[in-house]
Amino acid sequence: KITIIQQAIVSCCGAIITSLFVTPLDVIKIRLQAQSNPFSKGKCFVYYNGLMDHIYVCENRDSKAWYKKPVYFKGTLDAFVKIIQTEGIKSLWSGLPPTLIMALPTTAICFTCYDQLSEVLKSRLGKDDEHIPVLAGSLSRFGSVTVVSPLELIRTRMQYRKLPYKQLYACISSKVATEGWFSLWRGWSSTVLRDIPFSAIYWYNYERFKRMMCKEVGAREPTFFIAFTSGAASGSIAAVVTLPFDVVKTHRQTALWERETLKIPQRDCTSTWAVMRKIVTKNGIAGLFAGIVPRLFKVAPACAIMISTYEYGKSFFSNLNGKMNQ
Repeated sequence: KITIIQQAIVSCCGAIITSLFVTPLDVIKIRLQAQSNPFSKGKCFVYYNGLMDHIYVCENRDSKAWYKKPVYFKGTLDAFVKIIQTEGIKSLWSGLPPTLIMALPTTAICFTCYDQLSEVLKSRLGKDDEHIPVLAGSLSRFGSVTVVSPLELIRTRMQYRKLPYKQLYACISSKVATEGWFSLWRGWSSTVLRDIPFSAIYWYNYERFKRMMCKEVGAREPTFFIAFTSGAASGSIAAVVTLPFDVVKTHRQTALWERETLKIPQRDCTSTWAVMRKIVTKNGIAGLFAGIVPRLFKVAPACAIMISTYEYGKSFFSNLNGKMNQ
């Protein structure tokens, strides 16, 4: 067995590796999207790299690299080459620091809690109970979302306006004093509605696929290939099933940004179900599944890289602990 600290280290390493691989894909996607459908000045858009999502506003200097179009791109490969030629290879990892700031605590809490809860539930419900991945996945994601939600609000404020820490503290203190502590968890409900079902579906299918593949090849522990394939397949299924909630969350996130940061008043009801009804009325059921291809393009490799790295790291520490105990 490995310790909690080792689980946290492995999950953080997985988040770093995943971000390094997946971030360039979304930088290119944002550039191609901006080229065909330019973002309006003062408006914001959501950047999602498979691990975390972040809001960028078009007036912000730091986000210009995301939507400017120095040259015309003919496609993904052409964009990849031209971005490196005109702006340097570092621009492919624009937005990596805020991703890591949010992804590291989220993945550390989520994956560590999942393993710990799984062990507790196995001792009570039995080793082969199929409800364990669903319960452990849901509870661990609920905890990570709840803990990280205030950090997301603070990071968003810092991103829009370069505030010194004293001024940022005064801004947050004023907000808490006028609106209460719960104001730090604005947008929490829509995140929970997307992430908890995603986590439950993902972990259930991952454990199922992993067990089936291990049985097929006669392996006691999952190999890197088994973990990678199971992660990609289960992540894809979870992404498709929960896509409507992701679309709603994007609408609510951008609306919340405009109302709170840009001071744009909103007359419409912004509850999750109201937004969902509005999307269906305007675009039909297909509107709830908008962006399914780019979401799969990011989520599948992100889930595969994350879980295979995590499983490999656990195996490494398990062998290391075994040698030390001999």
